Amino acid sequence: MAEVRSLPVPDGLEGERVDAALARLFGLSRTRAADIIAAGDVLLDGREVAKSERLHAGAWLEVTLPPPPAPPAPVAEPVPGMKILYEDADIVVVDKPVGVAAHPTTGWTGPTVLGGLLGAGHTVATSGAAERQGIVHRLDANTTGAMVVAKSEVAYSRLKRAFKERRVDKGYHALVQGHPDPFRGTVDAPIDRHPSGDGRFAVVAGGKPSITHYDTVEAFRAATLLDIKLETGRTHQIRVHMSAIRHPCVGDLAYGADPTLAARLGVTRQWLHAVRLGFEHPTLGEWVEFESPYPDDLARALEIVSAES
Repeated sequence: MAEVRSLPVPDGLEGERVDAALARLFGLSRTRAADIIAAGDVLLDGREVAKSERLHAGAWLEVTLPPPPAPPAPVAEPVPGMKILYEDADIVVVDKPVGVAAHPTTGWTGPTVLGGLLGAGHTVATSGAAERQGIVHRLDANTTGAMVVAKSEVAYSRLKRAFKERRVDKGYHALVQGHPDPFRGTVDAPIDRHPSGDGRFAVVAGGKPSITHYDTVEAFRAATLLDIKLETGRTHQIRVHMSAIRHPCVGDLAYGADPTLAARLGVTRQWLHAVRLGFEHPTLGEWVEFESPYPDDLARALEIVSAES
């Protein structure tokens, strides 16, 4: 269903182009904002506007937001390189390879964990939206490591609650540029969509509370290997927080990483790996913990940066 939003133009958007302002206000891409304007679904003081028109503070903005397109159904086909770390009647823990999304989303045409499990004959819980069945948490497509999927309905509801209540140990290793000071600390900074509307996220006043704890495993000449624990699970949280303290993940060009260092280490994505996942088993009641070894590309980069030091 389309949604109509009416509001006065905030002072902070005075002088902005209409398409840029819509992107910031509603978390849209500039292209999607331009399409909404072209369809005549944006009124400024009751009249249609052009995307390049500038806003003035206090004017009345009325926007009809079209419903988001429905995500595609999962394609059931095995995913090369996706290993099973553990499986029983209630859960399956996978070692997710690079380039694999957790579940289908609009615009993603690559493989997914959900499709890979279905394609390999595994059953998953049917709770949740059709394209996210069994999915209780996610890893970015280019972040590798341990991820749990619910197979039974009781596992789905209990694991969803455990993640929401922060009763899950989510442990990551990240190779970040430079040397964080202090070498052990906490980043407590709210995260929301980046004002550019380009799909990135950022530390934004009024965003969702986000807490990241980090500790140094080993310091090298050009980079530092961190052990990271998440209290919250925001999209791109580690990547955003490391960038915010000026130590982006090596290879994470979207968040300000040095392309020269990435090329020297042979890294073509963010050096970030979900190395550890622990939680109370949803039906057995005992604490279980799973570990994922570094994939080849990250291990090679670590060897190079270590040898350089």
